[in-house]
Amino acid sequence: MVTSNTELAYNSKIEGEVIVSRADAVINWIRSNSMWPMPMGLACCAIELMAAGASRFDIARFGAEVMRFSPKQADVMIVAGTVTYKMSSAVRRIYDQMADPKWVIAMGACASTGGMYRSYAVLQGVDRILPVDVYVSGCPPRPEALLDALIKLQDKVKREPSASKLLSA
Repeated sequence: MVTSNTELAYNSKIEGEVIVSRADAVINWIRSNSMWPMPMGLACCAIELMAAGASRFDIARFGAEVMRFSPKQADVMIVAGTVTYKMSSAVRRIYDQMADPKWVIAMGACASTGGMYRSYAVLQGVDRILPVDVYVSGCPPRPEALLDALIKLQDKVKREPSASKLLSA
């Protein structure tokens, strides 16, 4: 028997198969376990992003197996690699086309800070144009690091107030 104020709970005092919970907990559980990534593979980190979707690492275990190349169907943008100033407007436009709620993972040193490229052509971190939720360090980061970032993002989503946003809209 699980009893918790923030998670799904079973109450043995109620007859039948009834689960009592808060709307926030249910909505956030659904959101966190069915995130559809928008892969923005801009450089070598994209190879590790593809490896995370393969059978060895299996991103499907975390509900993120449906890679969407349409921003209208994606929940989380994974920016993997070097963002140049020339590409930054396209990255921002794709992010703006994503439906709310939406999240961003900056994968790799280049997406997080510009990496080793300190030049006029490279954006020194995607957080200058997008609100980043989780940063993944490494050059390039291993697929396990991306899976860890996805788990951290799922934990963040589970704590967000969601039902109040739906009711006020």
